[in-house]
Amino acid sequence: MNSLFKSNMEKENDILADELNPKTCFFANYPPKECGIATFTKHLATAMDKKWNPKVKSRVIAINEEGSFYNYNKKVIFEVAKNDIEHYIEIAKKVNETENIKILCIQHEFGIFGGEYGNYIIPFLETLQKPVVVTFHTVLPNPDEKRKKVVQAIAKRSSALIVLAKIASEILIKDYDIEKNKIHVVYHGIENVPFQNNDSAKKKLKLDGKTVLLTYGLLGRGKGIEYMIKALPPLVKKYPNLLYLIVGETHPAVRKEEGEKYRNELIGLAKKLKIENNVKFYNKYLPDNELVEYMTAADIYVGTNMDRNQISSGPIAEAVGGGKAVISTPSFCAEELLADGRGLLAEFKNPESFTKAIDKMLSNPELKKEMERQAYAFSRQMTWPNVAIQYLRIFNKIVKLREDTTEKLPKIKLNHIMNLTDDFGIIQFSLHSTPDKSSGYTLDDNSRALISTIKHTKLYNKENTSEISLRLTRSYIKFLEHCQEADGNFKNNHCNEEEITNSHSQDSFGRAIWALGFAINNSDDPLIKEKAKKMFDLSFNYIDGLDSPRAKAFCINGLYYYYKSHGFPETLSKLTKLSNDLVNIYEHESSADWQWFEPYLTYSNSTLPEALFFAYELTGNEKYFEIAKKTLDFLTNLTLIDGEFCPIGQNGWYKRNGERAFFDQQPLDVSCMILTYLTAYNITQKKEYYDEAILAFNWFLGKNHLKQMMYDETTGGCYDGLGKHSVNLNQGAESTISYLMARLFLEESKRKMKEVH
Repeated sequence: MNSLFKSNMEKENDILADELNPKTCFFANYPPKECGIATFTKHLATAMDKKWNPKVKSRVIAINEEGSFYNYNKKVIFEVAKNDIEHYIEIAKKVNETENIKILCIQHEFGIFGGEYGNYIIPFLETLQKPVVVTFHTVLPNPDEKRKKVVQAIAKRSSALIVLAKIASEILIKDYDIEKNKIHVVYHGIENVPFQNNDSAKKKLKLDGKTVLLTYGLLGRGKGIEYMIKALPPLVKKYPNLLYLIVGETHPAVRKEEGEKYRNELIGLAKKLKIENNVKFYNKYLPDNELVEYMTAADIYVGTNMDRNQISSGPIAEAVGGGKAVISTPSFCAEELLADGRGLLAEFKNPESFTKAIDKMLSNPELKKEMERQAYAFSRQMTWPNVAIQYLRIFNKIVKLREDTTEKLPKIKLNHIMNLTDDFGIIQFSLHSTPDKSSGYTLDDNSRALISTIKHTKLYNKENTSEISLRLTRSYIKFLEHCQEADGNFKNNHCNEEEITNSHSQDSFGRAIWALGFAINNSDDPLIKEKAKKMFDLSFNYIDGLDSPRAKAFCINGLYYYYKSHGFPETLSKLTKLSNDLVNIYEHESSADWQWFEPYLTYSNSTLPEALFFAYELTGNEKYFEIAKKTLDFLTNLTLIDGEFCPIGQNGWYKRNGERAFFDQQPLDVSCMILTYLTAYNITQKKEYYDEAILAFNWFLGKNHLKQMMYDETTGGCYDGLGKHSVNLNQGAESTISYLMARLFLEESKRKMKEVH
């Protein structure tokens, strides 16, 4: 205890020296201790630090077994002796004195804390003065009175509870009388691995030609591996190359109690059944990279655990996340993760059940492939970065790191725009937040970026950040100059594989005209205005050859701004002609139940009514206003569902008389809708349009069907898409600019409202 306290004192000096930076602190087992909770804590802390919120670094309070010593890294600031109740209280006081620890997150498992049912954690919580979130890794139904009271005491002293399965939430409510509003479900985190075949992994591990079944984890009685071994003889007869790999060392507590007795019994059983060549053990606690290799090499992952009440399983979660076909006993965890065709269940203590399930999968490759695909798609919400987002959102609510999004919007940042922009222009794609230069550049992205940085410069013209946005604006206007051809058209794709095969686009041309008109009317830099006007004038006659409705709409927007700046009659004449084209298109396609311009809804839909709002403002033509309002109302009724914005999904769009696609949802479409609402608000001064813009914007901030942030407040980037089960974590130019543009136009509207009131 004295040497432990001395170690804590030394580590305390490190954290006190870093007083300015706020910290999240995890209280749990931690590596190099070998157990699932330790691994979980390491992954969660790392994901939060490196990916999602680097300004709020994680620290750890580690729990030590009696007589054990671990060489922890610098994340561990305090160590608690598991069976010393006074030490729990002492460390709680140290946490109270550590100013930069803002919130504590306890990874709870009954066996890792001292006392009966781990009740030494209660005096720790009673002493602690910091907000606490507790993650329950085990929630047992029908508890005895002592266990129930321990859980209730923990819950009472916690600001929030996190469980790793929906069933666990139901048990806490029903059997422990815990209030529902305090409980959050966040699935067990997983490594983010690509969906791939296993040939190369098998070759690397010298498993070529084998049909590999895999079970991994710490060995001990209750794992049920003996029933899986008993299931193998008929399978080996049908599939002679079958190999069952059992990977993982014996649990340290089991090894201390009985050595390798259980493993030796399993080895003996395989020999007795004469399948010793088809059963192999790898007695090692695998590091992450090796674990991924073995998981990738597997054809089927087999979960054999005999505990019906298991609500969380790292191995099953990783198997699902690796896109593996999974067969498992029906624990609560497995039933939830493998539901809806994501895997198969086998009965407890029933070898024949395992035999049938495995044979069903191996004899039906299409079924196996579909299960793998379903599992992988579902698990994207469980990648460690996504789990970190969910934890961070829960923490933010408790420690109030940011205000309610409908009242105070996130601070505007240009960080990721700068990160994506080089001397040539803004790079199209990124891998997470790292620019992927091989993806090249597009006119679409640079045109939207031009609008965004001009708006930023105008809003922040007295601040240092306006110098940054002005510099970026000059890069984007230069890119547009590079794109323009002698006839006034613009080339869209550059330095990528589509540069030759798909080099031009009417819609991208329209966006360029929109951006140039906006620059002419809004930039305060004479050189930028001059360059924009020169390009606009060169393209003026090319506009006449457009037939795409969206291209026409974008051009109307550009002509609107150009006319506001110069007032040339020919500009208004061309705007009127294009607006009449949209009216004619609408009157041809629309009906009582389909108030739209086309027989389908795809991307950037709201740009069409927005263009007619602009045309109405300049011309006063009531026909334009009538159609703009009708079509925007039609679009609103389709996309505002139960108080959340739900744009048309790109996976099938929405064809008239067909079913609308809900996924994948794109930031571009949300941004377009916000801009249209704000345009309608500016022209009509009807507050409901502004309110709808705010509601749509909150899609970026977690008011979506996954309840996940699409905007990364750390980088200033935006995730590329919202799928049915997960977020596309890449932060490309289109999505990032879409967010930024919506945020900037909202900022302008908020400021104008303040001036009025």
